[in-house]
Amino acid sequence: MIGLIFKVFGVSLLLSLGIKYGGPLLSISPTLTNVLLAIWLPSVTLAIVLGWRWRRSNALSNQSL
Repeated sequence: MIGLIFKVFGVSLLLSLGIKYGGPLLSISPTLTNVLLAIWLPSVTLAIVLGWRWRRSNALSNQSL
């Protein structure tokens, strides 16, 4: 369990440093489309992944019956 915590911490640290130092190098214009993508894309991606995992777990549990 401690290994998982260190992995999550490491990925979080790399992502944070990437945003801090690499973010200013990207030239993203502040348009409405970019703002909406930045707000909705993480939520929609997570919903798709969780829905896929839920359907997969249901299919596996139905096979064992």
